[in-house]
Amino acid sequence: MMKRILFAVLMMTMSLAAHAGELQGLTPAALQALQAQGALVVDVRTPEEWRRTGLIPGRRGLTFFAADGRYDREAWLKRLQALRGSAAQPVVLVCRSGHRSAEVGKMLAQAPGYGQVYHLEKGLVGWTAEQRPVEKTCREC
Repeated sequence: MMKRILFAVLMMTMSLAAHAGELQGLTPAALQALQAQGALVVDVRTPEEWRRTGLIPGRRGLTFFAADGRYDREAWLKRLQALRGSAAQPVVLVCRSGHRSAEVGKMLAQAPGYGQVYHLEKGLVGWTAEQRPVEKTCREC
C-alpha cells in the first residue's frame, strides 16, 4: 500500500513538473536560430537603453522594470500576450547583461501558457562582443 502511495505521489510530481515552464539560457547563435524559427524576442530594457546601445534586429521592446525598479507584472504580461502569435510561440528575453532577463524569465516560465521561455545569457553585451548586428533605429522608443 505504501509503495502505491509513493508511486502516485511521484507520478503527480512528475506531471506537475512537465507542465511548469523552465527558463533556459541561450547563446547569441542559438537565439538567432530560434528567432529564425519564429520565436518572439523581447527586449526588457528601458527605451533610453535601447537608444544608447541599439537593439537586436527583429526584437520587440517591452520594458519590464521602470527606472525606479518597480514593475507591474500583470500589465506587462497583458502587453506580452498581445505580441505573441500563439500560445506555442517560444519567448526569448533580452537585457543588457542577462540578469534582468533571467529574473523576468523565471517569473514568466511559471506563468500559465508559457512553456518555452528563454533568455540571452550574457545579454546585449555578449551579443555585441560576438559582433552580432544591432539596429540603431527604434520604433518603440
